[in-house]
Amino acid sequence: MGIDVSRFREAFFDESEEGLATLEAGLLALENGQADEDTLHAVFRAAHSIKGGAATFGFPDIAEVTHHLESLLDQARSGQRRLGSPEINALLSAADCVRQQIDAARAGESVDTATLKPVLSALEGLHEAAPAVAAAGASDRVASASTTASAGAGWRIHFVPEPHLLKTGNDPIGILRELHHLGECQVRCDVSALPGLQELNPEALLLGWDIELTGEIAEAQVREIFEWVEDDCTLQVEPLAPTAEATPQAAAERPEQVASSAAPPKVASASASEQASIRVPVDKVDALINLVGELVITQAAIAQDSSGLDPVANERLLNGLSELERNTRHLQEAVMSVRMMPVGMVFSRFPRMVRDLASKLGKQVRLQMSGEATELDKSLIERLSDPLTHLVRNAVDHGIESPEKRAATGKPPEGTLSLAARHESGQVLIEISDDGGGLNRERILEKARSNGIIQEDPATDEEIWQLIFEPGFSTAENVTDVSGRGVGMDVVRRNIAALSGRMDISSTPGAGTRLTIRLPLTLAIVDGMQIAVGDQVLVLPLGEVIESMQPRPCDIEGVAGHPRLLRMRGDFVPIVSMRARLGTPGEAPPLTESIAILVEAEGRRIALVVDQLIGQQQAVVKSLSTNFRRIEGIAGATILGDGRVALILDVGDIVRGLRQPQAA
Repeated sequence: MGIDVSRFREAFFDESEEGLATLEAGLLALENGQADEDTLHAVFRAAHSIKGGAATFGFPDIAEVTHHLESLLDQARSGQRRLGSPEINALLSAADCVRQQIDAARAGESVDTATLKPVLSALEGLHEAAPAVAAAGASDRVASASTTASAGAGWRIHFVPEPHLLKTGNDPIGILRELHHLGECQVRCDVSALPGLQELNPEALLLGWDIELTGEIAEAQVREIFEWVEDDCTLQVEPLAPTAEATPQAAAERPEQVASSAAPPKVASASASEQASIRVPVDKVDALINLVGELVITQAAIAQDSSGLDPVANERLLNGLSELERNTRHLQEAVMSVRMMPVGMVFSRFPRMVRDLASKLGKQVRLQMSGEATELDKSLIERLSDPLTHLVRNAVDHGIESPEKRAATGKPPEGTLSLAARHESGQVLIEISDDGGGLNRERILEKARSNGIIQEDPATDEEIWQLIFEPGFSTAENVTDVSGRGVGMDVVRRNIAALSGRMDISSTPGAGTRLTIRLPLTLAIVDGMQIAVGDQVLVLPLGEVIESMQPRPCDIEGVAGHPRLLRMRGDFVPIVSMRARLGTPGEAPPLTESIAILVEAEGRRIALVVDQLIGQQQAVVKSLSTNFRRIEGIAGATILGDGRVALILDVGDIVRGLRQPQAA
């Protein structure tokens, strides 16, 4: 029975993307001298697996490019060639080309062959040219890489696949064909495990093979062919004695079975290690999270309805409800963790980008990354990519000076750009910092005045730095394809605000700039403060709350032409009455009898005035734009335990609304 491998194609695309990321990161490490021989082997294996998968699934163009890429890497791996700048550039261009091919194949499209020719020509030219490596040491590297059989000898291989091997998408006949490429190969098929015809299961692989491979072949080369099935088979590789003679038998027994073009990819595996993780479509995970959210809402409703029960007469019921609440919270946390992904998935694209951009601008930049394992919700990871790309590009373009300018100020010619991520107080902090020239305070103010962005100078440096995020703001003297059009940074701020995050900036002239992004772990559930305005309950995300207080008369100030101000933490901040903003009917209580909540968004602090605080509770976020329409100042909605709908405030929107007069 034939195996339909088309269902494995999506897995091949995903694993190829992972392989390309490994290949690119390894090449950059090799270029920077930060890698060892294991890195080179990992890069080769990544190219080899993509080639094998492309051949298996019918993508010959991808297989052709990766074959040339693999050949050049094999020269380096065997010690015949050093990977200098020409080789690294050609290999990275080939990786870009393969990525385009994979994207096209996934979309069912074709890549223009004209784009392939320059890449193939560059690889072929390098491969055919004399390898650039000293003869001395080449043999040493080969010897250190693996054990090599003595002249005239070879290897005796015992290969017995597990019965489920075919279900993993791997083809043992393709493996045998790869062995034929290494040297003279004689094969004997062991059929002793085959049952009677009536008991035969066509999906179970019950054959084994004994192989004698003759020639000067490294053991690592032999084992590499079996690397994708080594967890799903019994494999023994022993050296042949130099005088051993193999009897010609099985190579001619079933020659028609040897028909695969390349070693198959490890698109799926039933090994113990691989069973620890499975690929699940995102929509299935989202559906599960939505159901858990509904369960949380139902549990909260039951808890509220039971709050008035007699604890003595209903002890067992209340204990059961308490256990239900605890298990619901644990289930919620476990399901949410399924969507968590390392922020390194975003960081991984920046080494290549920084390398290419620095080269284009004639700068020397070293990228340092830390905290790549910090986890964040998948939806946030996907939407974080563009803002971080803008910030990294700006840091290289505007932040890091040219080598000449750095030398003139006593700095090393190579600048440092740092990307760091960590968890802090239930949030994820991402920092982008550089040791460049820092922000120019006077130049920013001058530009903001001339563009009409400000009428009077901000009071603090922090407020001045926030001006770079205003629409149309740019201090670039020349417009290039990298920057200078005044677009990008305002988009960054809007995108981060849309993720319920905020940005802080600190800068020291001549020493550099640091941008800190604070994000919630997930957008599906928010830790919120329940507040009341009239008879309406609202939810305020805790990540934006600094403190709350009941104003005293001495804390309240009125300034002509501006909303009233409230002194909080030694500073005067604008007052925003939520009653006025929401149009809540009824007479507002005096300000001194209300509650002022100090919040911060987009680098600015304001005081939200509400009638009372109710408490703190996790809220399952429901999108208003999906189910109704977008409302200014509202980020979403949630369902309370009593069944009422509570709106979740968007503090960033409220801050932006201060440009218009507010009633207090």
